[in-house]
Amino acid sequence: MSVPRGTTAPTVVAVTELSPADLSGLRPGDELLFLNGRSPRDVIEYSLLVDEPELDLVIHRRGVAHPFSMSVSKQPGEPLGVEVSSAVFDRVRTCDNHCEFCFINQLPKGMRRSLSLKDDDYRLSFLYGNFTTLTRFTEMDLERVLTERLSPLFVSIHATDPDVRSRLLRNQRGATSLRWLSALLDGGIEVHGQIVVCPDRNNGEILHDTLAGVLDRYPTMATVACVPLGVSRFSNESGMRPHTREEAAEVCDAIDLWQQTFLAALGRRMVYAADEYYLMADRPFPAASTYDGFPQHENGLGMARAFEAAFGGDERAALGVRPGFFAWVDGAPASGYRAQRADPTTPRSDGNVPIAILTGEYGARVLAPLVESLGRSDIRLVPVPNDYFGGNIGVSGLMTGIDLTRALEAEPQGHRYLLPDSCLSEGRFLDDLTVTDLPRPVEVVATDGLSLRRALDGTGPVSTQSSGGCGSNEVSRPERVPVTIGVSR
Repeated sequence: MSVPRGTTAPTVVAVTELSPADLSGLRPGDELLFLNGRSPRDVIEYSLLVDEPELDLVIHRRGVAHPFSMSVSKQPGEPLGVEVSSAVFDRVRTCDNHCEFCFINQLPKGMRRSLSLKDDDYRLSFLYGNFTTLTRFTEMDLERVLTERLSPLFVSIHATDPDVRSRLLRNQRGATSLRWLSALLDGGIEVHGQIVVCPDRNNGEILHDTLAGVLDRYPTMATVACVPLGVSRFSNESGMRPHTREEAAEVCDAIDLWQQTFLAALGRRMVYAADEYYLMADRPFPAASTYDGFPQHENGLGMARAFEAAFGGDERAALGVRPGFFAWVDGAPASGYRAQRADPTTPRSDGNVPIAILTGEYGARVLAPLVESLGRSDIRLVPVPNDYFGGNIGVSGLMTGIDLTRALEAEPQGHRYLLPDSCLSEGRFLDDLTVTDLPRPVEVVATDGLSLRRALDGTGPVSTQSSGGCGSNEVSRPERVPVTIGVSR
């Protein structure tokens, strides 16, 4: 007896003590071939199956010659008490677009293979907030999304003009795939959109045309983010370049104009510009109230204002940041992107030691006035240039071990060094170095203003991510759009 071709069985990685799974004899390493006669395709289907009070399992166990059966009884809704190995058990639906601005195509050679996987899978959009272009979406996918209410989803728009969109995606299906967006919205699915704005491609009048198309054809969308493309030094696309200051200012002006239009027509702003645009244009960030509760906070929209509010003590604004490139490919818990990745480090208690905050170059511009407002001479910022990727990459979530090593080697020993957790997955940086490889000890702090403030005050870091834990069988439904600014697909 084996699982269907192209599907791997969910593997148990942890069992909660005294849970129904533990009392029934399930062990880490067990492969769950069938649950009530079905082989789940993904953790979404798995979660529905294990919610049943009576479970008949077919298990493959290492060292046992043949699969065997096991029955588990539990109270309705009671967690099974199992953590499984991954979110998708069949093949991940990969991207068949060839976008000039795709950041994955700009990675240097030699990085671990998992980071180079380009997905366009609606299931990962639901679970982890990955943006999908819908070019590989089907009628069967639509039926499942509507039946199981897989909401919210996250859709890359880029342009509403069919010809422009197909050119941007370098895929003829890009001209027609937004029909699925209409079908999703008509079915009551919450959808958050994204436009990666590329100079000379879809900025200027095309951006205005795109936002007019959103208002005309997709007025029930939840939000639309306008984010800048990231260009690394490894890009082979000669037509891709960072925005000039003037172009960034034009995007800010366009968003301000269309926010007023959407407000007048729909009673809400809907469209927002990423914080990077205001940094590039040397403009102040909009007021926190204009972000309408920060619905696309983790896409870099209002992140600076939320961080500022949390730094000042507003716990409601401590929204955290998803580890950008680590969204799901590395160590992503099956329970969703909100599951905890790593425990923040307990801060040192000695109050007389100078403190240095390690951050990206964009982060330093946001943090500088906040640190200055404390009036403390024992705190300094250490902006870390991103030489590893180069180009216009300056977000903290893409700091690498080698760049941090270079920065820390120039810093004195014996100081406290605070590092945001957004650049780590299970203790690893994008270049595979770990925190133990760094030349100075660092304290890992959850990436939000409240956690940083408490770490500076010595009262301890606070993680705003919820943990699925070993006993979690619930699929975490995204509360906010979770894409790190500058790393947009």
